[in-house]
Amino acid sequence: MLKDLKAFLFKDNLIDLAVAVILGTAFGAVVDALVKSVLMPIIAAIVGKPTFDDIVISLGDTDIGIGTFLTQLTNFIIIGTVLFFILRALSKVMRQKEEEAEAVPSEEVVLLTEIRDALLDRR
Repeated sequence: MLKDLKAFLFKDNLIDLAVAVILGTAFGAVVDALVKSVLMPIIAAIVGKPTFDDIVISLGDTDIGIGTFLTQLTNFIIIGTVLFFILRALSKVMRQKEEEAEAVPSEEVVLLTEIRDALLDRR
């Protein structure tokens, strides 16, 4: 049983997943700080409040905190937009690297080309 547990815990995909979760959590904290410390104050300058939490709808004796929902929705839209542009830039960089790698022939191709050219010159 311990052998199976060790095999499970130290599989490459499980370690990769753990690293992804840790990096995702750290990245989430950075984006959250950007939203709360930079973007929401800009919204506060425009709207007058840093959050919409004070907006409520009263139905009889009950208050519905629609403002909290609006604040979280705004955060989600901002975070989604930031992630979109970061992933788009990263994708562009990765595509460029792949194109550069494809443009440079491998050593085997270069060697075979030289051999072909040498054989053609002998004719």
